[in-house]
Amino acid sequence: MLSVIQILFLVLNVIWWIVIAHVIMSWLINFQVLNLRQPLVAQIWDGLNRVLEPVYSRIRSFLPNMGGLDLAPLIVLLSIYAIRIVITNNISVFL
Repeated sequence: MLSVIQILFLVLNVIWWIVIAHVIMSWLINFQVLNLRQPLVAQIWDGLNRVLEPVYSRIRSFLPNMGGLDLAPLIVLLSIYAIRIVITNNISVFL
């Protein structure tokens, strides 16, 4: 059972880093450090958007409109962290 928990932590870590990469890439695109006309940048950006947009859209549906501020990535990161805390504190139940 410990292996399943470790795999779950691995999946949560991968999702965490994908969200972080998406946030950093969005900043770099907005500050025109990265250009979406470059094929590699456009492919990576499109891939990240395809993976994360279904999650973000569900979160945005219940968040209030904040203008240009998108809090969906923050909510995802906090949720991942909360899941890790719950699993860590209740690991004895799973073993």
